[in-house]
Amino acid sequence: MKSVSGLAIPLAAGTLAVGFSYLLRVFFGVTYLPEAAAQSLFSLAPGSVESQAVENLGALAKETAFVGASVVNVFVLAFIPSVLRRIGYQPRGKAFRIAFYVFIPYAVLLVLGFVFLATAQVASVPPTPVAMALAILPVSVVFGIFAGYRTPAIGVVASAGSGALCVPSSRGKRQTDKKRRLFIKTGVAAAVGAIIVYYGVGLLFPKEQPRSVAGEQASILSSKITANDQFYRVDVNVLAPVVDSNTWSLNVRGLVNTPTKLSYSQLVSMPSVEEYATLECVSNNIGGDLVSTALWKGPRLKEILDVAGASASADYVVFRCFDGYDVGVPMERSLLDGSILAYEMNGAKLPTEHGYPVRAIIPGLYGMMNAKWVTEIELVGQTYLGFWQRKGWTNSALYETASTILSPGNAPLRDRFPVPSSVTDLTGSSVPIVGIAFAGDRGISKVEVSTDRGNSWKVASLQDPLSGNTWVLWNLDWNPPAIGAYKLMVRATDKTGQTQTMTMRNPFPDGASGYQAVDIRISTPVST
Repeated sequence: MKSVSGLAIPLAAGTLAVGFSYLLRVFFGVTYLPEAAAQSLFSLAPGSVESQAVENLGALAKETAFVGASVVNVFVLAFIPSVLRRIGYQPRGKAFRIAFYVFIPYAVLLVLGFVFLATAQVASVPPTPVAMALAILPVSVVFGIFAGYRTPAIGVVASAGSGALCVPSSRGKRQTDKKRRLFIKTGVAAAVGAIIVYYGVGLLFPKEQPRSVAGEQASILSSKITANDQFYRVDVNVLAPVVDSNTWSLNVRGLVNTPTKLSYSQLVSMPSVEEYATLECVSNNIGGDLVSTALWKGPRLKEILDVAGASASADYVVFRCFDGYDVGVPMERSLLDGSILAYEMNGAKLPTEHGYPVRAIIPGLYGMMNAKWVTEIELVGQTYLGFWQRKGWTNSALYETASTILSPGNAPLRDRFPVPSSVTDLTGSSVPIVGIAFAGDRGISKVEVSTDRGNSWKVASLQDPLSGNTWVLWNLDWNPPAIGAYKLMVRATDKTGQTQTMTMRNPFPDGASGYQAVDIRISTPVST
């Protein structure tokens, strides 16, 4: 039972304290130290490391870092009293131990917090030194009260020589009962903290609700738009920033004749347009699911720049955001009709996760150039390297031409369409092959499918896209010539005449390229 007083109590106290801090983050937006730690890690990590994390973990990359940082925070707290007891130092008296276990963890966490504050370039809750200090205080108080009150002083548990064997039975029973109660209370405290963290993750990282596809045909012809709760999300934040539109404003400055400041109500009262646009993350793999399409609404960016009087010497439009993120796009891209500042998504208020109150939609450029939570626009006279560009990612950010087979096969993107969840073993004389193709604002002119490992190609049927900036849905009915194994491949050609390259390339730094291939088997005799 010695481990209870030596390690279990500090671990339970740490779990309870971190769980309590989590609740403050969930309900009051208070800075959460593990979140700051994860943000600091993201800020320091090279772009290639971030790409690898997204490639291997997808949307779970941030959750993994977040939960991992929370666990580390628990162990950092538990480590303090454990070390003190190891070296033989233990404050006497409960009141003094409580005060001691409040002060020491506070000092340690405060130092760590200031390190994270200095290194994190982005943060969903941008903290100040005072906010960081106040956020850490309740964590150390909860930890100190529980750990200081429950941790027995050295020497309380009899263990010195054979004298311990001569303790009267009634006293031994009392000690045993006391240790048992201590063990139970410690377990309860740890369980409460763990439950708080578990449900806190659910609150802060809402899960998509599964969709039933029972009875639906293997068709994607009516699934051109992605629902808001299924739209992919990749950004620099562990948790999405919460911005109050009542106090939000958009500052337009730099190479302009009239620096301008717009409130949210002024922005939404401007003439607006609705634009269908597909966004894809530059970290998306061939056949990956980091691509989605929505209907966006907001004023054209060029009209906002006209209000401020953009200078002819401006070459780049720089977006700066609430969370510290920044990115620049060429002036000519900003003046396109499809470039808007969106405040609605699929007919609803822009979700927090996708940039509320305002985000940029820029045709033809990877998602990292479509800034979210925008608070400032600056016009500059030179090429601008944004947050990810300073880490090595492409600054031209033009979409690669790509195509994906949704069915048959097991492409992750299939979950957003009414197709079978995963089909590679097929029967019947006719096999519908369906998928998407996308080339940014260059559009798609042709999609071809090979059923014989690229030796020959068949032209698929294309649906009309929702706009010149969206993906194209395609389908091909294939009649397998015989039973056996097949490798399906797909390639697309954009409207400039450039065909998708077959050269396989990882996403970093310019976006992935190559043909997607799907291995299937026809397992029953084919009708002739």
